[in-house]
Amino acid sequence: MANLATSLVVLWISLISYAYNVHATRMAHWPRGSSTRFYDFKIQTLKIIKLCNTKELVTVNGIFPGPVIYAQEDDRIIVKITNETPYNTTIHWHGVRQRLSCWFDGPSYITQCPIQAGQTFTYEFTLVNQKGTFFWHAHVSWLRATLYGAFVVYPKPGVPYPFKYPYQEHILLLGEYWNKDVVQLERATVASGGNPPITDAYTINGHPGPNYNCSNNDVYKIDVVPGKTYLLRLINAGLNSENFFAIANHKLTIVEADAEYTKPFTTDRVMLGPGQTINVLVTANQPIGKYSMAMGPYSSAKGAAFQNISAIAHFQYIGAVTNSVSLPAQLPSFSDNLAVKTVMDGLKSLNTVNVPKEIDANLFITIGLNVQKCQSKTPNQNCQGLNNGVMAASMNNISFIKPQISLLEAYYKKMNGSFTEDFPGVPLKFYDFVNGAPNNIPNDTQALNGTRVKVLEYGTRVQLILQDTGTVTTENHPIHLHGYSFYVVGYGTGNYNPQTANFNLVDPPYMNTIGVPAGGWAAIRFLADNPGVWFMHCHLDIHQSWGLGTSFIVKNGEGVLETLPHPPADLPRC
Repeated sequence: MANLATSLVVLWISLISYAYNVHATRMAHWPRGSSTRFYDFKIQTLKIIKLCNTKELVTVNGIFPGPVIYAQEDDRIIVKITNETPYNTTIHWHGVRQRLSCWFDGPSYITQCPIQAGQTFTYEFTLVNQKGTFFWHAHVSWLRATLYGAFVVYPKPGVPYPFKYPYQEHILLLGEYWNKDVVQLERATVASGGNPPITDAYTINGHPGPNYNCSNNDVYKIDVVPGKTYLLRLINAGLNSENFFAIANHKLTIVEADAEYTKPFTTDRVMLGPGQTINVLVTANQPIGKYSMAMGPYSSAKGAAFQNISAIAHFQYIGAVTNSVSLPAQLPSFSDNLAVKTVMDGLKSLNTVNVPKEIDANLFITIGLNVQKCQSKTPNQNCQGLNNGVMAASMNNISFIKPQISLLEAYYKKMNGSFTEDFPGVPLKFYDFVNGAPNNIPNDTQALNGTRVKVLEYGTRVQLILQDTGTVTTENHPIHLHGYSFYVVGYGTGNYNPQTANFNLVDPPYMNTIGVPAGGWAAIRFLADNPGVWFMHCHLDIHQSWGLGTSFIVKNGEGVLETLPHPPADLPRC
């Protein structure tokens, strides 16, 4: 009996030791965070008067833009969503890599079904090794036009910024505002087969500024102290427009892009596509006065209509005369591709980074617009695209169709019929993508329709060449990848040529949304080490509605830290 008792004690100690070692190993790789942050989001309609019109818009807790989420690196975030509107909704935490929390990423019909009217869903995720400027937004229909807010993640306690601490920080959310109901607007646009109407106004923190009707007093303002330096967190939450931003007579020093530190780079203006964030330092070193902060259009597509009236906010020195005229900011021409390239050229990671050098999956993906042949019995209503066709968009000439149930649920439960695993890793046809694209619209500008995905083994080192095409028009496309950030190792104009492409494998910027140059290409690299289903799409919502996207399935690796967890109990049903 003594031997048996001794054996049991030894076995018990061994089990405790094993459990402790497993726990210690897990903790070594899985930060729990110093705290848990809980937020209660009620999706509500809010009546608002703007641009001489009264309308109801969808936002959170009766605030427009929505409330800011504040956190620190490695914190646990819990957000309870209650949908009190008649619209389906989801929330995406843009730029958060959702390490082993794919179920909470938020894109509708990709990782979850929408939260229906009257339902609740709780998002839970950890900000693993992430800090900087993010934002949250709706990821269903065009509700993102008003359903958005900033998400600011500070470094861990005691960890300083890699630049001189600013006197103050300010968030500037760049947006677009429509007088019409945006859900109905998307439905009407898609049903028409044509292009969307232009936005009624650009906004800065929800304010259009004095250039628009009934908006002389609808202006956002920052009061600044002469000689002090300010950190501005710029977020483009717009729907269908890319935008320049500048402050009259002031330089902008970029210190972060897409929530990753960069080498300081000083410029007169920046361009942000929807989904992009940039942190800039601005020193109030000019004569006391009122200076314009201007947001205006960057439109690279040939012949595309756009709003050409700039939104204005005020960068106002304390001591300035209240009713003084603001000095105007100088924005580039709406089609200034060089201004965009100049800023991109200046973006470098703060330090040398570990870019994947050897590549396991080398994918080449064309992106662009299509025109489908009219199949409607009422073409005047439904075929208002070019040459009486129907507008579409595609990757590798596959126009993405969202399924009826979320891809992640279908994949996890091994449900057949929702998707196929045959998204092509190269274009179906090679030609002069930029200059020699088919132009006999719509006879040879057709795309194939389907819910096709690309499967990646866990740990795959991926290189993606994203090639713009001139099928309808060359255009800058802000491509966003969920679940990952990626190194932008190269970009250029014309067709990608591996023999002449110049890559930066030392300190490329680490981003989650890349503007593929108009009539050009971008090369990105990442390690597929986060299991789940991850959406990659153009962040211009009209292009997403037209099908410019695809999804990656990243398979499980080995062990609990490389395995997709089971779905939450309150996952919404379709």
